[in-house]
Amino acid sequence: MKIKTKLTLGVGLLFLMIVLLSVVSAINIYKQKSDTEKILIANYNSLEYSKNMMLSLDKISEDSTQTEIFKNNLILEGKNLTEIGEEDAYQSLRTHFQNFEQTPNSETEKLIRNDLVELMRLNMSAIVQKSDTAIATSQSATTWVISLGSVCFLIAFTLLFNLPGNIARPIRELTESIKQIANKNYHERIHFKGSAEFEDLANSFNSMAKKLEEYQNSSLSKNLMNKKRVEMLIANMHDPVIGLDENNHINFINEEALKISGLVREDLAGKTASEIAVNNDLLRELLRNASLEEKSEAPMKIFADQKESYFEPEIIPISIIPTGETMKKDAGKVILLRNITAYKELDFAKTNFIATVSHELKTPISSMKMGTQLLKSEKFGTLNEQQKELLKSIDEDGDRLLNITGELLNLSQAESGNIRLNIQDCNVSDLVKKAVSNNQIVAENKEIQLETEIKTEENSIVKADFDKTVWVLNNFLTNAIKHSEVGKKIIIKTENVSDKIKFSVQDFGKGIDSKYHSKVFDRYFQVPEDFQNGTGLGLAISKNFIEKQGGEIGVDSSVNEGSIFWVIL
Repeated sequence: MKIKTKLTLGVGLLFLMIVLLSVVSAINIYKQKSDTEKILIANYNSLEYSKNMMLSLDKISEDSTQTEIFKNNLILEGKNLTEIGEEDAYQSLRTHFQNFEQTPNSETEKLIRNDLVELMRLNMSAIVQKSDTAIATSQSATTWVISLGSVCFLIAFTLLFNLPGNIARPIRELTESIKQIANKNYHERIHFKGSAEFEDLANSFNSMAKKLEEYQNSSLSKNLMNKKRVEMLIANMHDPVIGLDENNHINFINEEALKISGLVREDLAGKTASEIAVNNDLLRELLRNASLEEKSEAPMKIFADQKESYFEPEIIPISIIPTGETMKKDAGKVILLRNITAYKELDFAKTNFIATVSHELKTPISSMKMGTQLLKSEKFGTLNEQQKELLKSIDEDGDRLLNITGELLNLSQAESGNIRLNIQDCNVSDLVKKAVSNNQIVAENKEIQLETEIKTEENSIVKADFDKTVWVLNNFLTNAIKHSEVGKKIIIKTENVSDKIKFSVQDFGKGIDSKYHSKVFDRYFQVPEDFQNGTGLGLAISKNFIEKQGGEIGVDSSVNEGSIFWVIL
């Protein structure tokens, strides 16, 4: 018989017996309760009424109110006639009491007392009879419960001594065999008889042991070759690599890592990375980065190859699931230093080029702007309409070129780290008013209303660079005006967020798809649309300005619901 069938039959039978025991117990307990209630309610009340009438009869000659008490109890007794012969005794009592009311005498009083005694006798007899019935019910219930309980006990006792042994013995033998396999004793075999499941398990185990034995004999040399291949690959990597095991010992380190760290391979034996890091600044910094949950975005500056080099550290945790287990186990980590010096040098060259070109362009553009202003003033002659239109177009292009060169200069300063911040106490309202006044005319030309919601206190202060923060708000407002339809409104709001101030600019334009939210602050990125202008640098510069001040910047937007660009300082 299969183990599943044994368990089902044994547990199922025990379950049915327990259910039967519960039902029988409940039925008998209900009967007992019913019999007890009968004793306590009807007969007890009749005895109480009779006792009250007897006491009233004793005092009726002295106290006229006792007659009413007698009558009330008589009425109550008339409504509680439950025993055989009780109604006849009640009618006799009622007749005798009426006669007593008309002609009080000792003979009638005696008859009344006899009637009351008869009522009490009938109810006392009923109580005794019902008590006997309750006792009989209790005894019957006890017999049934004990009988069924004994049967349940025998079944449970049988299951307790037979079933665990039938299951545990093969499992114990299997466990011992698995330990032998874990110790690489692949000759181990097991054999079970009697249970189909355990016979199948034994056959599967023996098959696994046989395959492991074959695998051990055939794959050892292959594993050694694979290990040497991996070691050679790591040794010849151009990027420094350091491998740590779960106990923080250096498991492997290639020549590039030894060269930039100044370590000697022979000095690493038997020491943990923490012990070596005490006298090695680079390893100490790498271990500190490895212990941090958040990855640092800034590259590491290390003197290597006779020059200042840049490396981007990457910590790769290693987790494995040991054979035969289900939980992951920490197996150490790999520290990889990507050499990004060449890219950094190109980036510096690009930044310097942008800064130089932007700076050199500002002078001729300013001269062009001055020339257009002089021509507009008509000091050198009157202009016709076509000339005025052409001059207006040149002036607008000059403004656009100035804006672009200004943004490029800001970007080059941000990338080179040469931003000069003037952090001071700035009034929140003043920042908003300045940004609104800078964009008021442009908004009015497009019939757009700029609304302000200052939810902070009147004299709220933030630590910020006034000009650069206004520049960021200007950028938000310019973008909002550009992407808003004619006649719409834009809301500039300030509010408290814990101990900080949040500035936000909300428009009701097309909005930005959520898939672009993470890219809008990247350099040169522009949301794909039918018409684009600008450089795609404004938001990237804004992000740099705000983060250099220790603030936060972000966007909340949905398609066709507008956008909210915000900063927190």
